[in-house]
Amino acid sequence: MAGILNAKIPEGPLDQKWTLHKESLKTVSPANRGGMHIIVVGTGLAGASAAAALGEQGFRVNVFCMGDSPRRAHSVSAQGGINAAKNYRNDNDSVQRLFLDTLKGGDFRSREANVYRLAEVSNAIIDHCVALGVPFARDYAGYLDNRSFGGSQVSRTFYARGQTGQQLLLAAYGALNRQVALGNVTVHCRHQMMDLVVIDGQAKGIITRDMVTGRIERYPAHAVVLATGGYANVYFLSTNSMNSNASALVQCWKKGAFFANPGFVQIHPTCIPVHGTHQSKLTLMSESLRNDGRIWVPKNKATAEHLREGTLKPSEVHENERDYYLERRYPAYGNLVPRDVASRAAKERCDAGLGINKTGKAVYLDFEKAVETQGKASIDRKYGNLFQMYEKITDNNPYKEPMQIFPAMHYTMGGLWVDYNLMTTIRGLFAIGEANFSDHGANRLGASALMQCLADGFFILPYTLPDYLEAEIGEPLPDTAHPDFIQASEKVKQRIHNLMRIGRRTPVDDLHRELGKLMWEHAGIVRSAEGLSGTFIELDAIRDRFRKETGIPGSDKTVNKELEKALHMEDYLLLAGLMIKDALHREESCGGHFRVESQTKEGETLRNDKEFQYVAAWEYKDSDTEPVLHKEPLVFSYINVTERKYK
Repeated sequence: MAGILNAKIPEGPLDQKWTLHKESLKTVSPANRGGMHIIVVGTGLAGASAAAALGEQGFRVNVFCMGDSPRRAHSVSAQGGINAAKNYRNDNDSVQRLFLDTLKGGDFRSREANVYRLAEVSNAIIDHCVALGVPFARDYAGYLDNRSFGGSQVSRTFYARGQTGQQLLLAAYGALNRQVALGNVTVHCRHQMMDLVVIDGQAKGIITRDMVTGRIERYPAHAVVLATGGYANVYFLSTNSMNSNASALVQCWKKGAFFANPGFVQIHPTCIPVHGTHQSKLTLMSESLRNDGRIWVPKNKATAEHLREGTLKPSEVHENERDYYLERRYPAYGNLVPRDVASRAAKERCDAGLGINKTGKAVYLDFEKAVETQGKASIDRKYGNLFQMYEKITDNNPYKEPMQIFPAMHYTMGGLWVDYNLMTTIRGLFAIGEANFSDHGANRLGASALMQCLADGFFILPYTLPDYLEAEIGEPLPDTAHPDFIQASEKVKQRIHNLMRIGRRTPVDDLHRELGKLMWEHAGIVRSAEGLSGTFIELDAIRDRFRKETGIPGSDKTVNKELEKALHMEDYLLLAGLMIKDALHREESCGGHFRVESQTKEGETLRNDKEFQYVAAWEYKDSDTEPVLHKEPLVFSYINVTERKYK
């Protein structure tokens, strides 16, 4: 273990830290902003909102995305809603309650000051999005409507049917386009970030690959903002877009940005189950469905066997033969327990032989009672597009028979370590949204991802980034002929050349599928010291096969999806080792990370606050040296750290 990290949390009372801190931050005058250049990598909610806000201030912003439009970002897939503490339902919600729910949901493994700030700015996010034209659902009186989400006993989630992420991204995209039209922002589509350029310890630009022509290009800046999302696709099967990847995170880690809590990942309980060996991704069914859907499995194995064989329909299973296991185990929260609790419970029932569908790896999400009491029209207004999507994918009508769901890899709480100002351990490199680690601890509450992305992009980074840039006023834009730019560019070209010349026949997807299976089995819902330790040998074998057997057809001078997959796979193999190392070192169960050696008599998670109440931030050395662990102690001065109970 090396040093202790300083998060630079400001002094003062918790509810005044952010206000007082903003007043102490330096600013850049409007006359100087036009000469300062910022790179934003990623155009999801975090990247689009940050670029729009910084462009509005008058900075010159270059934005990069891998899709053919910023609108292709994975944020569109966040269906259920966005949290805010407006208390519109008059059910005693508050900033303090949202803060406590988020800390508790993350099992007290997130930074107290950051989480409070997130809750504090949540209401401004909703107001801003309404002003941008987001068509949030409204009640009969015209007020914005709310629904409940897991881990909370109040209704605070604002939504637009089952397409909240899409509507929010369209709003951020509109704000971004306004700045493009004004000339403050330039968007570079179909460009992948290949490396970070660091000069004298400061981030000064990036190297990209034009995904259409294969050209390697250099882009300078006074500061770089990483908004590239998470790394769930390490597991191959996940709910993430196929374009979502970990490459930018890994390249920044290799250049000196510490990687925090890489083993902290989230399994979502409400996904359409795996249906075949050669499936390429999974589909998320919104957590909002748990508001009205009831989760169950049959009480006995014989009934489960008939359901798996198809000789019995779920609608034919009598009420007294059903086990609504979440309602039974966790009566205070029922079907709205946090995601990690619901995921473990589903796995336990299936492991006990009570799972349904042909694989035995599924449970039911049933709307029979909701339709009966509320009417089909009411359910259709809330979830109509989700029901349609489910029926198109599975060819089953959820109004007639219950949905089948099972946990799947979804979100990553780990990410680049950042201080209170969202700056990484590399000066001038900022990480926002899912790309950083700061707000969700060991388990993200539902409807908090959109909240964090917009908080970082619209309401935090526009204050903290100018504080860094103020010292850069008058500094010329770095010259792309600088030796560090040339060296980084040549290194990228050599990396691509090395991959293309392997010239064998094994598809990257085959190796990626093996990696994903390994990670899911040993670093998924349930973990053990023995299982995690045993993965290193298998991981080395996959790495060796990748270096010797990979086949990449085509050319690197044009569009080449197989080359892109190989680049990502190379980074996944490096990151997977770090994730396993981080998971192995944390000898406790917390949030979504259940270690069989650390559980209560009831089979629930058992934290070890005495030894593990810290952020684990890993420093990359080189390919032949083990990463070095740095710790940021988590100090809770304003709340009591308690056992996490939902019964």
